[in-house]
Amino acid sequence: MTNSIPNDPHLQARILVEALPYMQRFHGRTIVIKYGGNAMTDARLQEQFAYDVTLMKQVGMNPVVVHGGGPQIGAMLERLGVHTHFVDGMRVTDAATMEVVEMVLGGGVNKEIVQAINRAGGRAVGLTGKDGGLLRARPLRRDGVDLGLVGEVARVDPDIIRLLDQGDFIPVVAPVGVGSLGESYNINADLVAGALAATLRAEKLILMTNVAGVLDADGQLRTRLEAAEVDRMIADGRIYGGMLPKIQCCLDAVAAGVQASHIIDGRVPHALLLEIFTDAGVGTLISDAR
Repeated sequence: MTNSIPNDPHLQARILVEALPYMQRFHGRTIVIKYGGNAMTDARLQEQFAYDVTLMKQVGMNPVVVHGGGPQIGAMLERLGVHTHFVDGMRVTDAATMEVVEMVLGGGVNKEIVQAINRAGGRAVGLTGKDGGLLRARPLRRDGVDLGLVGEVARVDPDIIRLLDQGDFIPVVAPVGVGSLGESYNINADLVAGALAATLRAEKLILMTNVAGVLDADGQLRTRLEAAEVDRMIADGRIYGGMLPKIQCCLDAVAAGVQASHIIDGRVPHALLLEIFTDAGVGTLISDAR
């Protein structure tokens, strides 16, 4: 890995001292990370992410990675000549499309992330929500529109995640769930990450995105927000569009007992470490103080 830390031993010592209380505070705690955006498609950022997650595990945290893969699915469908369409940003998924989704997420993207973490010295294990009955799914309906095999999380059975954590493995989860008849469902990765964080009573839910975080009316980053203020920002239109589902995921998580949710910019080198181990952070932290 390229060393981007200035060659100043005094600065390096100060960085470690600043990180120490966070290492102590979060030791043994579960951190659920939704990994997506540029951080997943840029090889340099992917390598840095792998080192960040490995370091978290090494200092005693229990990171759980949930990844997306929309662009990779789209590219493969195009290569195969499979036509799809979207409703409210969600890909309508028939049986043929679902086969491609499973192949790309479970057999391609997931294994690439696992290999990156293992190269960094971690011990990652790849899963889909079908493994061990981790994610039970049901069909997702939007305004009565049939989206096919697009699902939402009905229930989480976290036993396999806890077993891997106890064995010092890093779970890497592809967002594919299983229905009551054994059918596969394509589930939004943010929703999966939020459901896992709530069920595992995680310390943190971290959504890695391609935006800096939540901005105020002047375009400045809000580094910390309470849930009640977020509700007001949604009501008066300051939070809208594509940010709304991510914000709602964060609000649902903290309402369910997750201590804090974060939206961070995955384009920033070592964004995870900066958000967790430094005073300033690099994104927006949302806590429940309604």
